[in-house]
Amino acid sequence: MGKYLQRLQVNLHWLHAWVCRGVLGQNRSATMEAVEIMYKSPNFIVVNKHYDVKINSNDSGDRVTVATQLAYRFPQLVDASVAHQFRFVHRLDYSTSGALCVALNKKASADAVKAFKKHKVKKSYHALLRGHVRENYLRIDKPVYPNSLEGYTHMMCVVDDVSAPQSDAVKILPAVTDLYVIQRGLYDGQPASKVLLKPLTGRRHQLRVHCWSLGHPVVGDYTYSMRRDVKPYRMMLHAHRLTIPTSAETVDAVVQDPFVPEVDSKWHPFDKDEIPPDMDDSSSSFETVCPSSKTQCQLMDGKRTR
Repeated sequence: MGKYLQRLQVNLHWLHAWVCRGVLGQNRSATMEAVEIMYKSPNFIVVNKHYDVKINSNDSGDRVTVATQLAYRFPQLVDASVAHQFRFVHRLDYSTSGALCVALNKKASADAVKAFKKHKVKKSYHALLRGHVRENYLRIDKPVYPNSLEGYTHMMCVVDDVSAPQSDAVKILPAVTDLYVIQRGLYDGQPASKVLLKPLTGRRHQLRVHCWSLGHPVVGDYTYSMRRDVKPYRMMLHAHRLTIPTSAETVDAVVQDPFVPEVDSKWHPFDKDEIPPDMDDSSSSFETVCPSSKTQCQLMDGKRTR
């Protein structure tokens, strides 16, 4: 019965999203024509990637991707010699919006990739997190590794003080994120924190799994809420700034913050940076996934607070 109700909730969410976007014109899906250019030079383009859009795809059914948007807008820049016609020098998750860089020639691509490998690239993200993060600053230094549990291999796990995988076959990757609280408030009536995230390493799902490991998952993160956080119209994670130093130029692009009341009326930051005594983290509960000693992620109560 529980699984049936959960599936019904998910289906109702997608129906609500379809009505809002297709019928009422709210929070519209990405279109082929609407791609916002944040930086352009003979060597690079930085776009503001729309949420819920793939960067590229081998599926002909995926009509709107960042690659097809760029090909429609700049047909003269299409390079038929490379897969998907453009050189993407890094990735953003499907659900994440914001700054995404594309190299326009082979040398620029090599320079950008080198900057990433030498850890010279600086990235920062805005996010809304469930609950009130108590500290104003946190350094999250938790290694990550792929989830080996059947049905969850698309997810990552964290190694914390109480658990670690015991198999040599599991590749544990160092992962460090700096978290700065910008505001505390309410999202759709529930406690939430607006944060600035600065990844010092670049692991798959790093920001999402790090925040989730604190007991403060990203608002609307369908994957790391175990398909429970379905009410928001999107996952509230946005690549705010990207700086890539190369031999030819320094790419520096800033994308407007979408997590403001003028854009999303459900976000209500407090006037003062304080948590009211009747609004603490105990008002919400989330199921999260944590690593166990058997190199699998298991469901646990998400009331852990910091």
